[in-house]
Amino acid sequence: MTVRQATHAGSWYTDDREQLDYELQQWLDNVPEQVTEVIPVGDSCPVPVKGIRAIIGPHAGFSYSGANAAYGYKCIDTQNIKRVFLLGPSHHAYLKTCALSQCTEYSTPLGNIRVDQELVQELQDKGEWRLMSTRVDQDEHSLEMHLPYIYKVFESRIEQISLVPIMVGSLAFETEQKYGKLLAPYLADPENLFIISSDFCHWGSRFGYTYYQSSEDNQPCDLSARDGRPNGVPIWESIQRLDSEGMDVITQLDHVMFREYLDDTSNTICGNHPISVLLAAVNHLYPKDVQNRDGPRLRFVKYDQSSKVCSAKDSSVSYASAYLWLPC
Repeated sequence: MTVRQATHAGSWYTDDREQLDYELQQWLDNVPEQVTEVIPVGDSCPVPVKGIRAIIGPHAGFSYSGANAAYGYKCIDTQNIKRVFLLGPSHHAYLKTCALSQCTEYSTPLGNIRVDQELVQELQDKGEWRLMSTRVDQDEHSLEMHLPYIYKVFESRIEQISLVPIMVGSLAFETEQKYGKLLAPYLADPENLFIISSDFCHWGSRFGYTYYQSSEDNQPCDLSARDGRPNGVPIWESIQRLDSEGMDVITQLDHVMFREYLDDTSNTICGNHPISVLLAAVNHLYPKDVQNRDGPRLRFVKYDQSSKVCSAKDSSVSYASAYLWLPC
């Protein structure tokens, strides 16, 4: 038995079981029973959402993104779920493919989650996968930061679910399509849930990304630290507009359109490849030319920024949570 240790507990989030359970419960309790959808704007839906097959959620330290992530997890109807696919980007290991875990369990301060080794082997037999070493597995926070929430929302039946962790590398568009096609049958299965780990815009010179658009009518530019406070809209508002455009594109459930958005803006959405694999899977199941109003639906239910950037010397990271509903 190989257990992946909770290496970020005690730093990115508390390693105290009772305190962690309390914090997660508080964040979940703070989500209203009717959540307002932020992209597209205006509609609301009761939670949990019947029939959802995936959520998108952030993976920063819980003091930054824990409250935001609760919105995605509150949308999950756990009743019929038997298996959780967890897709996260690789921040440290360079990959041009996707990688599977060799561990048998993933540890959290709340308890362990069993890895579905049979399914991992089934995936290996179907496509080109690398295997994560234990060190690479434990170094990656994009997977670990979702484990406490997974344990918490499934705690009443944690022995009945299994986990399929997938580290997603820097994939070419065609490779995203390949993995999307491979995972599509699993996404179609109502007993499976996909969790897509991603933060949104990483803004500031320390991230090498200072995109700024002073108004919707003006061309974007890159700021430098000496620009201070620009004359147009506040920087945080420009970031929000950029992210909102990206979230709107994602709700269109069009893999090609999302890739074009990324090419146009270079928005630093660190989980853009896991999101793209999800979109490719949806497009395989529901081609764009046959989607209709009763087809798949993706909605964002929460958006936040780590700070409201006003000066070009500052920095921030954006967080967003969403759910994907598929027809039965």
